[in-house]
Amino acid sequence: MARHLITSALPYINGIKHLGNMVGSMLPADVYSRYLRQRGHDVLYICATDEHGTPAELAAKDAGLPVADFCAQQHDIQKAIYDGFGLSFDYFGRSSSRQNVEITQHFARKLKENGFIEERAIRQVYSVTDGRFLPDRYIVGTCPHCGYDKARGDQCENCTRVLDPTDLIDARSAISGSRELEVRETKHLFLLQSKLQPEVQEWLDGNGSKEWPTLASSIAHKWLTEGLNDRAITRDLDWGVPVPADTWPELAAEGKVFYVWFDAPIEYIGATKEWADLDPAARDWKSWWYESDDVRYTEFMAKDNVPFHTVMFPATELGTREPWKKVDYVKAFNWLNYYGGKFSTSQQRGIFTDTALELLPADYWRYFLIAHAPESDDTSFTWELFSSSVNKDLADTLGNFVNRVLSFSRKRFGDEVPAGDEAGEAEQKLGEEIARLLAEYEDHMEALQFRKAAHALRSLWSAGNSYLEEKAPWLEIKTAPEAAALTLRTAMNLIHLYAVVSEPFIPSSSKAMREAFTLADDTAVWVTTEQAKALDAVPAGTAFTLPPVLFAKITEEDLKTYRARFGGSDAD
Repeated sequence: MARHLITSALPYINGIKHLGNMVGSMLPADVYSRYLRQRGHDVLYICATDEHGTPAELAAKDAGLPVADFCAQQHDIQKAIYDGFGLSFDYFGRSSSRQNVEITQHFARKLKENGFIEERAIRQVYSVTDGRFLPDRYIVGTCPHCGYDKARGDQCENCTRVLDPTDLIDARSAISGSRELEVRETKHLFLLQSKLQPEVQEWLDGNGSKEWPTLASSIAHKWLTEGLNDRAITRDLDWGVPVPADTWPELAAEGKVFYVWFDAPIEYIGATKEWADLDPAARDWKSWWYESDDVRYTEFMAKDNVPFHTVMFPATELGTREPWKKVDYVKAFNWLNYYGGKFSTSQQRGIFTDTALELLPADYWRYFLIAHAPESDDTSFTWELFSSSVNKDLADTLGNFVNRVLSFSRKRFGDEVPAGDEAGEAEQKLGEEIARLLAEYEDHMEALQFRKAAHALRSLWSAGNSYLEEKAPWLEIKTAPEAAALTLRTAMNLIHLYAVVSEPFIPSSSKAMREAFTLADDTAVWVTTEQAKALDAVPAGTAFTLPPVLFAKITEEDLKTYRARFGGSDAD
C-alpha cells in the first residue's frame, strides 16, 4: 500500500474560522485521510496553526496579551473546535515551534549558500513614536478612493483597492496611533524567484500538474506566465522566525524575522518533526519529507493559497539543492459564500465553526459541506439548502432507514437479527446494485471528487430504502414472516455496510450505527465487492440495540431562529 502525506492549509491564528475555511482545506483533507486509512494505506495527515505575521501581532494587541500568550491560547481554542468536528489529524502543530524555527533557518542558509537569497536596501515607513519600521498593514488612514477611514497601507478592505502606505490620507501607526511617520531606508532579504523560475516551470510541467484540478493548475501556470518576481522574505516584526545571526549578523541584530509566507509552508515539515519528536524511536519525519520517493503528497487549500503552495514553496525547496518532497497533487477549492456574499465577523454574517458546533452535531455540518463543496465554482450557504440536505439526506434517507429497520425488527422478532429465508432474486439484485454504487463511490474518492462521492454515498443509502419499499416487510409479516425476516436481516446488513463506508463523511453517526450490532469480531475497515454483493457481515442471531435518533430534522421554527440570528435572506 502507498504512503500518503496529506496537509491542509494552516488556519491563521487570529480568530475562529468560518465554515468556508473548514470546507476549503481541513474537512476534505480529513475525509480523504479517513478514506485512505480505511483502504489500508499508511497516512500521515499534518496541519498546524499559522502564528506569525502582522495580523497575529495586531490581534494580540487588541486582546491585551503578549503575542506568544495570545497564540498559545488561540491554538488551544482552534484545536478544540477541530476535535469537535472530528478532524483526524495525525498531528496539529504550531508554526512558532522550535522545530519550524530550526528548519526555516536551515532553508534560508541553504538558499543563501546557493545564491538564491540576496540582501537589498528598500525604503519603508518608520514610526518615530514606536521606534520601528512599520509593515504596510501597520499603517492606517483614509482611503483616497472611497474615503473609508480605517484603510490599511496594503489594501482598503472597503473598496478592495490595492494601496501603498503613501497613498493614505491622514496616515498613522496602527500600534500607537501616532502620525509621526517617516520614510527611511532599511535592509531586507529577497528570495530570487526570478532565478528559480525555469526550474519551477520544469518541475510543474513534469510532476503531473496537468492532472490537478483546473483551478489549481491554471493559477500556478498564470503566475509563471506573468513571470516570478524576487520577493522580500523578511519583515520588521517582534514575532516570527528570527533571521539567524550566524548568517546575517547585522539583520539579526536589527531584529528581522522571516515573512510569514516563507516559514508557514515549511511548517508542514516542522509539524512533522514535532510529531516525530514525541516518539523518535518509532517515528522518522525525514522518511516523509527527504528522499521520500515512495510518498504521495497531497495538499488541500482554498484558491487564494494556491500561488504560495505551487510556486513560492516549490521554488524554496528547489533552491536548497536538497531532495525535499514536493507536492504531487493540489486539491484547490473556490469560496463558500453566505447567501451570495462574504462571511463577515464584524457584520455577524455567516456561521463560524465554534457556533456551528453549539447549534448542531458535527456530522450535520460535515455532510452538508462536503456534499456542497465549492470544487468547480463558488457555492453559497443558505439555511434553506442546509435544512433541505439535512432533512432529506441524513434524517429521511439514512436516519429513518436505520430507525425503521431496527425498531420494526425488534418489535416483531426481538433483540437479535432474525434468520428468515435464504437470499433470493431481490437480494441478489440489491447486492449487484450496492457493489456498483460502492465502486462508483470509491472511484470518486480516489479522484478527490467530493461532491460526486457524496452523491454516490447518498445513492447507496437510497438503494436500501428502495429495497425496503419493494419488499415491504410490514406486509410480508402478515403472510410470510420468514420472508419479512430475510428482508430485515438484509436491511440490517445494509446498515452495517453504511456504517463502514459512511465513516469518512459522518464518523460519529457511523460509529453509532456500527455499535448497534454486538458482533464478536467486527474488524471490517472497508467493504469488498464480494461482501457488498453478499450482504452477510451481520449473521442471524447477532444481538442489536436501537441507537438514539441519528439525525433530528431542522424545523421551520429552527430556520426562523437561525435566519434572525445570523442573517439569511437573498436581500441581505
